[in-house]
Amino acid sequence: MSKGAPGPTPGFLVWRLANKWRVSVDRAVAPLGLTHAQYSLVASLYGMQRGGERPSQRRLADHTGLEALYVSKLARALESAGLIERTRDPRDPRAVQLALTEQGQAVTRQAITVVQELLQQLLQPLGGLDAPRTRAFTDELTTLLDAPLAPPVPNDESTKGTRP
Repeated sequence: MSKGAPGPTPGFLVWRLANKWRVSVDRAVAPLGLTHAQYSLVASLYGMQRGGERPSQRRLADHTGLEALYVSKLARALESAGLIERTRDPRDPRAVQLALTEQGQAVTRQAITVVQELLQQLLQPLGGLDAPRTRAFTDELTTLLDAPLAPPVPNDESTKGTRP
């Protein structure tokens, strides 16, 4: 006997939530001339710069989880807008270092404030940004993000004799 159609899968719900949040952030930062992806890049760069780092595009890609080629494209657009500067790394002429300009820092501070207010609103069903349920939710998301993407290859010599 069927109990009806199964509910949505966790993957579908994560996808829907990610899209909802991306659209919300896109709308919130659009008046500042940013997209959600650009915001992710400048906000990460802002935090890294405050920590004394002048990251390469590769390092910023690793930090944000964005593809290096996409970070390069975003960085060029942000440079054209006067928000970041791209310079060659003196230690590695193949690498490009990124830094926020003064205008980029000002826009990023505004964007961070806008997004923090948005996050408070989006997380209100869990009690808000600083609520215990939000911290638990963040821990669960971190666990999922820290898990390796690909399972071991079945015919890989290093996995023979092991059980999943």
